[in-house]
Amino acid sequence: MGEAPPRASPRHDPRLPALGLVAWLAGIAAAHAGPWCWALLALAASVVLVPGWSGRSARSNRPGPRRRWWLAALGLAAAVLASALLRQAAVAANPLGAWAEERATADLVATVVSDPRPVEGRFGDRFVVRLRVQEVTVRGVRQVLGATVVVLGGAGWARTELGERVAAEGRLAPAEDRHVVALLLADRAPVRIRGPDPWWRAAGAVRASIRDAVADRPPAQAGLVPALVTGDDAGLPAEVESDFRVTGLTHLTAVSGTNLTLVVGALLLAARLVGVRGRWLVLVGLAGIVGFVLLTRTEPSVLRAAAMGTVGLFAFGPDGRRRGLRALGVALVVLLLLDPGLATSAGFALSVLATSGIVLLGPPLSSALARWLPRGLAEAVAVPTAAQLACTPVIAVLSGQVSLVAVAANLLAGPAVGPATVLGLGAGLVGLVVPALGAAVGTVAAWCVAWVVEVARHGADLPCAAVPWGSGPVAVGALAVVCVAVAVALPRLARRRGPSVSAAVLLLLVVLGVPGRPWSAPAAGWPPAGWVLVACDVGQGDALVVRAGPAAAVVVDAGPDPDAVAGCLDRLGVRDVPLLVLTHFHADHVDGLPGVLRDRRVAAVEVSPVDDPPGAAAAVRRTLDRADVPVQVGVYGAARRVGEATVQVVHPSPGAAGSGANDASVVLLVEVAGVRALLTGDVEPTAQATLARRLPGLDVDVLKVPHHGSRHQDERWLASLQPEAALVSAGADNDYGHPSGPLLEHLRSVGAQVGRTDDDGDVAVVVDDDGLRVAAR
Repeated sequence: MGEAPPRASPRHDPRLPALGLVAWLAGIAAAHAGPWCWALLALAASVVLVPGWSGRSARSNRPGPRRRWWLAALGLAAAVLASALLRQAAVAANPLGAWAEERATADLVATVVSDPRPVEGRFGDRFVVRLRVQEVTVRGVRQVLGATVVVLGGAGWARTELGERVAAEGRLAPAEDRHVVALLLADRAPVRIRGPDPWWRAAGAVRASIRDAVADRPPAQAGLVPALVTGDDAGLPAEVESDFRVTGLTHLTAVSGTNLTLVVGALLLAARLVGVRGRWLVLVGLAGIVGFVLLTRTEPSVLRAAAMGTVGLFAFGPDGRRRGLRALGVALVVLLLLDPGLATSAGFALSVLATSGIVLLGPPLSSALARWLPRGLAEAVAVPTAAQLACTPVIAVLSGQVSLVAVAANLLAGPAVGPATVLGLGAGLVGLVVPALGAAVGTVAAWCVAWVVEVARHGADLPCAAVPWGSGPVAVGALAVVCVAVAVALPRLARRRGPSVSAAVLLLLVVLGVPGRPWSAPAAGWPPAGWVLVACDVGQGDALVVRAGPAAAVVVDAGPDPDAVAGCLDRLGVRDVPLLVLTHFHADHVDGLPGVLRDRRVAAVEVSPVDDPPGAAAAVRRTLDRADVPVQVGVYGAARRVGEATVQVVHPSPGAAGSGANDASVVLLVEVAGVRALLTGDVEPTAQATLARRLPGLDVDVLKVPHHGSRHQDERWLASLQPEAALVSAGADNDYGHPSGPLLEHLRSVGAQVGRTDDDGDVAVVVDDDGLRVAAR
């Protein structure tokens, strides 16, 4: 008998990925439709359920395949809409929400569902913890209910552990996060009822062991190893985070599908080496996924990353492209049915697009490059290229720029990421048994990440590391069309060595700026020509720099991190600070003071008249005394010339002694190069009303939005200032909900260009031939 003809390669079935897209669109609709969401649900359900509309009749109860798919799509959309509505109704109907509006005092019995996270508070450090409530007692009434609340607590909350059951008391307040029922303001430490389950204790011990294994390494290395393994980026210096944003390496510091693929892939490789095969290998992989989720915490971002990483594992091996697409469709459907709110999450969009790019574009691009490159190198180039190309439109929305070095940076950093991740995890596991050996393994992991840090630093310093791009619908739509066209053409271009090398050389010349600087925007170098004012990216805090000369500046606040503010001033070339103003003594404005003093001449310091909190005010004065820098209280109404800038104190007046720290912030009216700016510290509506009375008709070019863009503002007064630019200094993913989306939209509606450090990094106000504009690093 002759040989059977070879089986044709199965066609890619687009139905499951298409259903995933339907679920995604339904989740977006649920988030934005408001009251119309019920109408959309009713319409989708009626089409599915009404026999005449669904294609069923008395003669035939089986619609054709195409109609069945449409019915399935409508049914899925209805299910996602219903899930979203049920979640919204559950939050709205929970009595905790009503008690929060009344600012009621409550006693809770709850389970800790997140690690404590330190934040800067009005009276010192506070800690943010999420709780899953089981019981609540308010005004003597006890109820058993389920809800998620966020605690803003004192130092006693720093010792809480994930998974433990606690009793807590405090005052309820409304929460800005729509997925959270209430905020609990708790000064007293919680009372432990029951400790965490064994698996949570084990995961916590491994995480602590990873940190201990690299504790003696330089800060960048000690912060990056835990971030790579478990997404724990609390110790990562702000300067490294900024460099990672510019070079497209931020995904390395968050829990992503890449982390899971590396960890589980290493586990599967080890299992193969000891002879594990077949279904046992699948069980090992599943156990690795469960262990990864426990290690990195069962938060929505972790579950999303686990799902996308599992898709990546499906895509390995024969017929990986078809299997990967089907797995991606299933993952989308399941995730959005469980949590429709993911549909509007930027992290979710980036994960899905990166995975889609790798599954769809990765194989053909890799095959094309393999015609003239070694297979391993071809895959190393194809994977980051495909992921970056797919994510570029969303990144442009978030950052307003397109990185030109992201692919090269990922390619250069990639060989070190895998070893660093696996060795970092190994250091944590070994360190539980033999701490000294764990430290030795951790040192090798730190050597690996040292290379990644250098790649990010040098990449971010290139003259044209990124190009500015609009974040409006037209700009992003045009960019998406360009990305699709490049994705279609790239595999054909990559088949031949000559065109591929020519394109790579051209991109290199542009990045290095050899043909000249084709863009005058900030991505063509930092600082941008014509800058007059910069809001430094110092995390959740304030640090503003007003140009006073070629290497001189007035600095207003120092942020929470000395390294972050020092890095910002170094990038601006500031060596002389004739005046430093500390608007008030909260840690997010003064803890970075040593960074301003580092390697710079600071001539004078002015501070708020209210020493609140007293300990912080005393610490500031001790630091300045040791540095031999004179300090005085800002004098209300005083105006002076400082280099190229004019600075006037317009708040507070001498009668501010009874004010809280925020409302006693020193507010400055600054003018430089014809640009008038109002720098507002953290003044709240009460002080804003005072300023409105004292400065009627005030019109400024630039507004530093008060209190990190908090929703508690006198929006009418802010709009009356008619700013052309509004700067918001806030930390990425902060737990305060800063900045407020409605506030930003209000400012944009009156014509202000909005720059925000949490999304844009350092933000500059630039004056050039085109007038005043906002530029992001």
